[in-house]
Amino acid sequence: MAKINFIKIAKKSASIQIRELKKINKTFNQNFVKSVEAIHKTKGKVVCSGVGKSGLIARKVSASLSSVGISSFFLDPNSAIHGDLGQIDKRDILIVFSYSGNTSELTSLLKYANRFGIKVIGIASEKDSILIKASDIPLMLPKVKEADPIGMVPSSSTSITLLLGDCLMSALLTKQKFTKERFKVYHPGGNLGRALLLVKDVMLTGNKIPIINFSNNIVSAVKIISKKNLGIGIVVKNKKVIGIVTDGDIRRGARNYSKKTKITTLMSKKPFYIGESVSAARALSIMNDKKITSLIVSSDLDYEKKKAMFKPKGILHIHSLLKYGMR
Repeated sequence: MAKINFIKIAKKSASIQIRELKKINKTFNQNFVKSVEAIHKTKGKVVCSGVGKSGLIARKVSASLSSVGISSFFLDPNSAIHGDLGQIDKRDILIVFSYSGNTSELTSLLKYANRFGIKVIGIASEKDSILIKASDIPLMLPKVKEADPIGMVPSSSTSITLLLGDCLMSALLTKQKFTKERFKVYHPGGNLGRALLLVKDVMLTGNKIPIINFSNNIVSAVKIISKKNLGIGIVVKNKKVIGIVTDGDIRRGARNYSKKTKITTLMSKKPFYIGESVSAARALSIMNDKKITSLIVSSDLDYEKKKAMFKPKGILHIHSLLKYGMR
């Protein structure tokens, strides 16, 4: 028996899907624009529904919408006809997925929506299908060639349906002027949450900042550094940073200077600092690169202008980043 070349088969399948997905551009017409506007203006929830593979896509699209703050949930058509129809009303908008558009399980759901004035966005490939005819805003999917060896297993058809759902979400995000800051609100945990953390989200502020006045001597500086327990002190003059000193600097300098020596004698005059709206991941990268454990935090304006002297907004210690699981 001849050896099967699975890599060749996979590449062929991928090539077919890539080619077929390009047909999605045919769907980007005025009805697509109307769909985006209708979803954006809805005062209720975005209800996604579908059966089988289309149901799985509907679940994914609903989850994606929810993840960016658009109230959405998945409604199983089979459960809907047994009491779950009460979950939707005329303030909502219904997005129904069915590649053929003739899935029998959708009939009762569509009749209910039409009866009670619930707007329906129907996504299907058959112009004369039940779904397209029952839709207020029909979105026609192009006919595509399936990518499996026998050309019958849903592959290209499911991919292009999912792609349309993602394109709707992208258009909605642009319409809503969605930002990384808002995205962070809905993703406070996990890798996404960590990736979106800003310096100002994790920095120490107020009386937690180890401020040392330039007129302080070594003894006073040691007390401040010990009390704040960060191993460093920010030296300021007229409330502006002029340097930084570490407990290591003081230990090494104690052999050569008296206790009354001004701390400015031991400080480093060009401390590393970072803007408050820089990503925490970037701050950690700088710490690792410079082999330091803390960064003074400035305002974004002072950071952009690379000011030599600035008012400290806070201090970022590596321990604060480690608490969020950043490495």
